[in-house]
Amino acid sequence: MSDSSKRHLLHAKVKSVLSGDTLVLTSLESSQERLFSLAFVSAPKLQRDNEEAFAFQSRDFLRRATVGKVIQFVVLYTIPTGNKREYGTVTLQSGEELPDVCIAEGWAKLREDSRRKDLSEASESLLNHLEHLQGKAKADGKGLWAAQGGHIENSHEIPDPKAFAQKFNGKDLDAIVERVLTGDRMILRLLVSPSKHIQTIVTVAGIRAPKRANTAEGKEQPAEPLANESHQFVETRLLQRSVKAKVLGLTPQNQLICIVKHPNGSIADFLLKEGLAQCTDFHSTLLGAEMKTLRQAEKHAKDNQLGLFKGHVESKASGASDVDATVSRIVRVDTISVRTKSGGEKTVQLSSIRGPKPKDDKQGPHEQDAKEFLRKKLIGKHIRVSTDGIKPPSEGFPEREVATIFAGNNNVALILVEAGYASVIRHRKDDTDRSPYYDDLLAAEEAAQSEQKGMWSSKAPAAKAYQDYSDSLQKAKIQSSVLQRQKRVPAVVDYVKSGSRFTVLIPRENAKLTFVISCIRCPRSARNPNEKAEPFGQEAHDLANRRCLQRDVEIDVESTDKQGGFIGTLYINRENFAKVLLEEGYATVHAYSAEQSSHATELFAAEQKAKDARKGVWHDYDPAAEEADGAGAPDSTQSTTNGTVNGSSSTTASSAPAKKDYRDIIVTHIDPATCALKFQHISPAASHALSTLMSAFRTFHLSPSSSSSSDTAPKTGEILAGKFSEDGEWYRARIRRNDRDAKTSDVLFIDYGNSEMVPWKDIRPLGPAEKFGTGKLKAQAMDAQLSFCQFPTGNKEYMDDAVAFLREVLEGKQVVGSVDFVEKEGLLWVTVFDPNGRGEGKEVNVNEEVVGEGLAMVPRKLKGWEVGRGEVVKRFREREEEAKGERRGMWEYGDLTED
Repeated sequence: MSDSSKRHLLHAKVKSVLSGDTLVLTSLESSQERLFSLAFVSAPKLQRDNEEAFAFQSRDFLRRATVGKVIQFVVLYTIPTGNKREYGTVTLQSGEELPDVCIAEGWAKLREDSRRKDLSEASESLLNHLEHLQGKAKADGKGLWAAQGGHIENSHEIPDPKAFAQKFNGKDLDAIVERVLTGDRMILRLLVSPSKHIQTIVTVAGIRAPKRANTAEGKEQPAEPLANESHQFVETRLLQRSVKAKVLGLTPQNQLICIVKHPNGSIADFLLKEGLAQCTDFHSTLLGAEMKTLRQAEKHAKDNQLGLFKGHVESKASGASDVDATVSRIVRVDTISVRTKSGGEKTVQLSSIRGPKPKDDKQGPHEQDAKEFLRKKLIGKHIRVSTDGIKPPSEGFPEREVATIFAGNNNVALILVEAGYASVIRHRKDDTDRSPYYDDLLAAEEAAQSEQKGMWSSKAPAAKAYQDYSDSLQKAKIQSSVLQRQKRVPAVVDYVKSGSRFTVLIPRENAKLTFVISCIRCPRSARNPNEKAEPFGQEAHDLANRRCLQRDVEIDVESTDKQGGFIGTLYINRENFAKVLLEEGYATVHAYSAEQSSHATELFAAEQKAKDARKGVWHDYDPAAEEADGAGAPDSTQSTTNGTVNGSSSTTASSAPAKKDYRDIIVTHIDPATCALKFQHISPAASHALSTLMSAFRTFHLSPSSSSSSDTAPKTGEILAGKFSEDGEWYRARIRRNDRDAKTSDVLFIDYGNSEMVPWKDIRPLGPAEKFGTGKLKAQAMDAQLSFCQFPTGNKEYMDDAVAFLREVLEGKQVVGSVDFVEKEGLLWVTVFDPNGRGEGKEVNVNEEVVGEGLAMVPRKLKGWEVGRGEVVKRFREREEEAKGERRGMWEYGDLTED
């Protein structure tokens, strides 16, 4: 043994152990490697097939004692084979020597040819010592000399990777790193049991390391930057070290994904901190909360510009402070518009998520539900916007800000993904605008998919198709009658057309309608870039957008206009929005309509408030000038509502008598044979009286005590109670004639003017006359004819056209009637004005329209009272000539009067 010290003493680090008698050494000064075997001994060899008994145990003994450690060694002899192999002894840091310890523990044995003729004296002495140690180990049955237990089943592939991963999922397996392929891939020997091992390729969870150079399909692929450094980093720390491998899952290639832990920690964490790997999103759901640790490690490398992140610059939005804002609009499921405290509007896209794809057969049907889900959560709410990055312009989209948005303490993107209403974007490795909560999003998506929530459900949602009741006047009338019976109908503003005109949705009715705010006149906003808005029209439009768009509102429907719009009151947060517009000076009160409504007081007060503050249209308001002009100002009944211009034409004004009898009326019936009208005079007192009487009348006739009816014919001219077939309600009715064969009566409903044939079983006594008779309340339906109009009663086709036109523009509508003359029998001759207009920006004279459309002519023989209206008659004749020239209506074949 002493002779060895005289030989040349060398130092090296043990890189790996091939078997129980052979080491791979690396120089301390360079990466040069040398193969070194222990002198005079041999050990069982590790082989891919049919491993020799005790081969693993023998190597493992030597591995634990030497790998990764600096040793001293002496070369005793060499054997000149293809690879020059050196033989000698090794001194460990503990002072123990090899092969002495290996022989003593029974993990190696002397070679049969160890005693050669040319042995030196020192070698002879060493050999004698080893023979002594081997004899003792053999006698004690140590190591290779044990009677049993030497065989270990070692497989180089997993027969059923999926079953294996499920069995050991989340469990730590003892393992040895047999080979490092790249920074994130290695071959592990998994010590499944004391007698069974499996060698397999393992992918390190959560990271992607640069690829090393390789040859694929005959082409050499160069190494990615820092691939060798990443490989060396892992190899020097893990090769042939004992590790813990926590099984998480499988790659698409059926390779195990594991967390590989050295006693000092996860190798992935160390690689990331040095910038020798990047986080990969594909394993995020497998790692769960542990992914956050890896993200922090990667951030450390980025912040310090290490390794792969040398020269890394944060995106220009990174580090931006959080901004408080209010959600003004849901653009898409993953994109919203917000209004900041400074009043600016901007569009923000939620980081790392995407809403249901409209063209996807499975996802598309969920888009409407997803958007509504987000609207209910966010619209009008205060939020915190944390900017994560800026997406550059692409595919026609402008530059977009991507951000994480919090409503309270709730991450909005996370809520959407958890509900199954959004999917998580798979980012490219160089994307810098990902959500800082990306791993939580991936975990939430996986949970939503497994629970089949939202768009991951196997069942499509119920289709919701809103019926547009404003696309025709007939549908609008039908739906209006339904909604007028309801108060404060819940709705959602889907679109703002102008300051006082909206598209609203009524979910419980599956109804979509155009809604117009009553009692006010709001300036018109520009409908396209080429159109000029009225003063303060755009400001009113913007206010309506800010306050109403996509908000939950309530509506009271009062009537409809000629285009199928629903007129009424809109409440936002229980406040009349007409009042809001008036207080801001963005609307004026339509006095005639307001005086008939229950909101008159608050609307006039709101307008006065704007006047006093000189707001909006009242910016140059002069109270003194208004007072001076008061006497000559147009009557309030001449103004219009719902976006039309105040006042009628100057011609009308000039030819009108000094005092006009204007009445607010509702046309309840149009006689198809004569175009005679039946209308109700609407006033607060009359409306209240009729409403009170009808309420008591219906209650009375619903009681069992008043349910008597008769099979005998009622008396002609008698006023009784009749049931109207369309709504099943009881009304006051006058018997006009009887059909004894059919047992029906032709009745006139005296409060509404319409008539129908009613079975005798649906006719009964009126009830107490003092409560329901005409002495209590006179018949409310009044007879009228249109002034200056002579209808073609002899031609059914033209009469049908005239009746259809009048029904479209008048029937069931609240209009203004100017009483021109009253006959002794009570028949009224009227000129009817529609204050809602026909979309032309001015009040419409219906009588003129009838003549102008060729549906009636100016009487050839004027009545006495008509003769005194020369200017009016002249204007009507001009409209008649216009209709003749255009061949409208009855003039389609020329002038009928020429014959």
